[in-house]
Amino acid sequence: MSVTGAEELRVKESDRISALADGLRQMGAEIDEQPDGFHVRGRNRLRGGEVDAKNDHRLAMAFAIAALGASGPTVIHDAGAAGVSYPEFFTVLESLRA
Repeated sequence: MSVTGAEELRVKESDRISALADGLRQMGAEIDEQPDGFHVRGRNRLRGGEVDAKNDHRLAMAFAIAALGASGPTVIHDAGAAGVSYPEFFTVLESLRA
């Protein structure tokens, strides 16, 4: 899977491309960063891990969704940042799992 044409993500609250790639690598993904996006290689299941949302609400939510498919637990540092744009995010997400 590839994402391209997203160079503006490097200059938002954080460098979202780099932070997303780093976090997904921590969860076991094979991911290559590119100037305007990234490319995820392989079909291996994420294993979970410890990731940092860097106080960015979109990263916090992205890592939480990725964690749903992981084989092990995931700890998301700064997960509370999701509340900036979606205060009920984790409550709703948990209700969908039930």
